[in-house]
Amino acid sequence: MLSFLLRRSGVMILTALCLTFIVFFLTNLEPNLEKLTKSEGDQRMSDQEVDAWLTRNGYRQPLLVRYGEWLGVVPGFVNEQENGKTIGRCIRPGTDPADAPTFCGVLQGDWGQSTVFNEPVIDIIGKKLGLTGMLMFWVMVVMVPTALLIGVLAGMREGTRTDRTLSTFSILSTSTPEYVSGVILIVIFASRLGGLQWFNGTAASAMDNITFANFTLPVATMALYGVGYIARMTRASMAEVMTAQYIRTARLKGVSFRNVVMRHALRNALIAPFTVIMLQFPWLLTGVVIVETLFNYKGFGWTLVLAAGNNDIELLMGASVVAVMVVLLTQLISDVGYVFLNPRVRVN
Repeated sequence: MLSFLLRRSGVMILTALCLTFIVFFLTNLEPNLEKLTKSEGDQRMSDQEVDAWLTRNGYRQPLLVRYGEWLGVVPGFVNEQENGKTIGRCIRPGTDPADAPTFCGVLQGDWGQSTVFNEPVIDIIGKKLGLTGMLMFWVMVVMVPTALLIGVLAGMREGTRTDRTLSTFSILSTSTPEYVSGVILIVIFASRLGGLQWFNGTAASAMDNITFANFTLPVATMALYGVGYIARMTRASMAEVMTAQYIRTARLKGVSFRNVVMRHALRNALIAPFTVIMLQFPWLLTGVVIVETLFNYKGFGWTLVLAAGNNDIELLMGASVVAVMVVLLTQLISDVGYVFLNPRVRVN
């Protein structure tokens, strides 16, 4: 197990480096840099002025050098200006350049400064992840038990009316995107349609105080989309287990149907859905982009949209690091958990 973890950790580091470099390359394309220059300076800047600004602020260095600066393995650039003022990647406004560190990148905990919020990126990411983490927690609390219950019931009664009804619901929920189901839920439960308004809170107020009224619709919107996928996987796994030879043997021995399901079938049927459930965390982190924007819940997804719309390169890079790490860590936990749930994998 230790050698497996070491190998996977090495692969995770290489994967993270490759993915972050791709995002760094895409966010630092020339049109983005020009847009950044004009947003920081003047929209009527000439091409020569744009080029001078980019050179002065270190954006004309080789791409690999700048990526190394961002990581914190290459010393940050320092530029002496004509007016005697010194600027550099590690020099913050109002500080003495002589006291600035040599390295200031992700590895040192310095993720840069957001041009939109004018705050350190790591502070913004921390606050917004806390808000999104609360949303993700309640989505998982609602989504996972509901999906497992639907999948197990459908798999137990394969081919019956119950199976067809639950499978139809699963397909409908999965095929309806969040921006459609969210609007439908708002119209039905949060608007004054017919003079009735069931949920009069707003998701924006949930950032300060979460209540049933202001948090139900965002949670339900995300949970509905994920329930169907997990339920379908659970149903297929349960149906396969129920036709296994040891289940038939238990039934022939006179074991009740309930005991067969609870003691023999359920544990084996949940091995495959476990991997699917773990992979919902990366989906939730990216799926909140639509839901948080729709309900004006200013979490990680809302911040990512704002950063992309305003070409906040440092904040976009910080968000990409978080997204990459969440994907890699959940995959590692999924693989390790699968080994413990399925002894055959551990023996092999």
